[in-house]
Amino acid sequence: MRGWFLLTVALAAQAAQTKAAPQQPIRVQVQEVVVPVTVTDEKGRFVSNLDVKDFQVLEEGKEQKIIYFSREQGQPVVVGFLLDMSNTTRLHWKTFQEATLELVWNLLPGDKRFSGYLITYANEAELAVNTSHDSEKITEKVRKLKPGGGAALFDAIWMACTRRSLVKGEPIEPRRVLIIIGDGNDNASKRGLQEVLEIAQRNLVTIYGVSTVAFGFTSEGDKNLQRLAEETGGRVEYPLQGLYSNVSGYLSTPSDEGNYALKVGTGGYAAEIAGGIFKAVANVAGEVTTQYVMRYVPSAADSARPYRSIEVKVSLPNVKVRARKGYYAANP
Repeated sequence: MRGWFLLTVALAAQAAQTKAAPQQPIRVQVQEVVVPVTVTDEKGRFVSNLDVKDFQVLEEGKEQKIIYFSREQGQPVVVGFLLDMSNTTRLHWKTFQEATLELVWNLLPGDKRFSGYLITYANEAELAVNTSHDSEKITEKVRKLKPGGGAALFDAIWMACTRRSLVKGEPIEPRRVLIIIGDGNDNASKRGLQEVLEIAQRNLVTIYGVSTVAFGFTSEGDKNLQRLAEETGGRVEYPLQGLYSNVSGYLSTPSDEGNYALKVGTGGYAAEIAGGIFKAVANVAGEVTTQYVMRYVPSAADSARPYRSIEVKVSLPNVKVRARKGYYAANP
C-alpha cells in the first residue's frame, strides 16, 4: 500500500510539473526562394539597366513581394561542372577538355565568393573534385581525364544535389549552378529525368548545358538538356552547330571528305571550333555572373502546394525573360 501511495504522489508531482512548464514555441520553417533572371533584347543582348520596380514575380498566379534584388556582377555562386566522359565525346574530346578548363578559370577566379566542384560521368557518376575555391584542383584533374564508357548523366545531377560538401548559405547565397558539358544522353543512370529535375528544383539549382554534339549530327539527349535548362532557368549552348555559319556556299564546295569548305585537320577548321567554344564559354560564364537575382518568401496561402509555378514579368516591350518555371518546397 505504501508503495502504491508513493507512486501516486510521484505521478501527481510529475503531472503538476508538466502542467506548469511553459510551452515551447512551434518553429515553422519559412522557405526563401531565389530567382535568378536573365533579360535580353530582340538581338539577344543582355539588358542590364533594370531596377526592382521593373519586375513582377508571380507564384501560382499571385504576385509576391520581392525582399531582395541585385543586378551587380560577381554575385556569390557555387558551380558544379558535370563532364561527360562517355564514348560519344571522343571525337572532340580535346576541344571540350579545353572548354571545361576555360569555364573553370572564368567562374573560379580565386575569389572566396566563388566555389566549384567536378563530377565526371560515364558508366557511373563520380565526384572527382569536391567543393573548393581553388580552380587548380579541378583543372589538374580535367587534364588527366580520358573518355570511355556509357553516360550516367542523371546520376551525376543527383550526386551534385545530394553528395558533396555544401557551402554555408547555399542555395540562397551563394546560389547553385550546374553546367553540363555533354550531349544530354543517358544510358547508365539509376535515376530518371523527372526524378533529378525535381531534386534540382527542390535545391533551387539553375542548369546550363554546353552541348558536345558535332556539326551535322543530332542527339536524342538534346531534349534532356533543353528541359533541364528551361525548367530551371538556364540555357543550352551549341558551340559546334554554327561551325559553318560564316562560310558562304559551304555545301556546294566539293571535297573528298564531303561537302565541307572547312576541312577537318586544317587551321580554318580548328579556328572555327575554337571560336565556337570561346563564344559558348563567354555566354554561359557571363550570364552566370551578371544575372538579376531576386528573392521572396512565398505567401502563406500557397504553403500547402508541393510544386509551385513561378512567372517573372518585365515592364518592357520586345524583351525575353528567362527564369526558373517553378520549384518544389524543401519540406512539402
